Amino acid sequence: MHPGDQTIFALSSGRPPSAIAVVRVSGSQAGQALTTLAGTLPAARLASRRLLRDASGQPIDDSVVLWFPGPASATGEDVAEFHVHGGRAVLSALLAAISDIPNMRAAEPGEFTRRAFENGKLDLTEAEGLDDLIHADTDRQRRQALRQLQGLLGNRARDWRERIIEASALIEAGIDFSDEADVPAELMAPAMQAIKALQAEIAEVLAAQGQAERLRDGLVVAIAGPPNVGKSTLINQLARREVAIVSPHAGTTRDVIEVQLDLDGYPVTVIDTAGIREADDPVEQEGVRRAKARAADADLVLWLLGPDSGANERLPASVPVWAIRNKIDLEGGVPTVVAAADRTFPISARRGDGLPDLIQALVGFAADFFGTSEGALVTRVRQRDLLRQALDSLRRSLEHVEDGEELAAEELRAAAYALGRLLGRVDVEDVLGAIFQKFCIGK
Repeated sequence: MHPGDQTIFALSSGRPPSAIAVVRVSGSQAGQALTTLAGTLPAARLASRRLLRDASGQPIDDSVVLWFPGPASATGEDVAEFHVHGGRAVLSALLAAISDIPNMRAAEPGEFTRRAFENGKLDLTEAEGLDDLIHADTDRQRRQALRQLQGLLGNRARDWRERIIEASALIEAGIDFSDEADVPAELMAPAMQAIKALQAEIAEVLAAQGQAERLRDGLVVAIAGPPNVGKSTLINQLARREVAIVSPHAGTTRDVIEVQLDLDGYPVTVIDTAGIREADDPVEQEGVRRAKARAADADLVLWLLGPDSGANERLPASVPVWAIRNKIDLEGGVPTVVAAADRTFPISARRGDGLPDLIQALVGFAADFFGTSEGALVTRVRQRDLLRQALDSLRRSLEHVEDGEELAAEELRAAAYALGRLLGRVDVEDVLGAIFQKFCIGK
């Protein structure tokens, strides 16, 4: 860990060269950086055009600068932004000039966001939403991440935690006034009512989470089958580009090829695997082993069959399997249905026959697979586990009411603690590094 009083800087826009590049500075020396390079400190939150100069007075670039004094800034600290032309030489000169200022250092991945979290600008669920937004590949992933960034789960968790603390205060007040017979009963009744309502709300959220966690990673579809039946041709068609080598020779594909697709906003990873057959070549044997393993781990298998594949072709049974009868242009008619498959599609991967129907079916499968994830609050395993811990503690607190108010109060403290960890306000140092190191530098 670096000292928190150090000022950090980084390129926060895309990789150069680009039309415009944004360099951000956050910390106590941010104002000094502006004064040193731009001459004077501009008005707060007002874009100003300035000629930037290095320590020797040499011009760097004609730029736009912005000044955000803390705590009213993205990180809660003083923040400066330099909007410059995005050439490599310009950026190199600017970053070198900033690094020459005392107590300045380059930011680590996620450090701007971590400082925002530590300064109370966002909670841990919102930081996770920001991470998901950065890495969103499809529109549905973007919408889900944006809801988290806007506090969809965090706001509910804060409300739950406050209500738990209020119920706990009622129970503990009853313990303090236990020598007055009527007071504990008057306090326990509203406390139990509040706990039951909280228990029902959290249980409902957990039950309705659907496949929101999977929406972050996407649906995995494996294309498998015997050698030389058109698997690589099919993945090239789905990707609309040449991602796999197509050859009339069996065993061309030796390793697993992955393609990320956006099907109606659903993230889908399509995997082209080696042809599954008995092989003497050790390299091909390893490819077949990997193909079987990836097919077993997939959410859906497209099992390709050629004109010579029989109706009794052996299909995997551990996951849903669709039989794809390829090369119908060579067969002269609709092929027979494979009974072992969940669904059968006749196609010609080379000509494109039947592909629209197959793609539409994949979209429907993805919609069923992800279910009601659009409105789900829980998007990560960490969030789900902590909500379950809070729910279990609430349930035990109700069970302990008759055994003794002290035990019930202790369980409520445990529930509030779990929600505090969910928000990142207590005992989360062990997870912070794992979360923020996944961010890009400059965010």
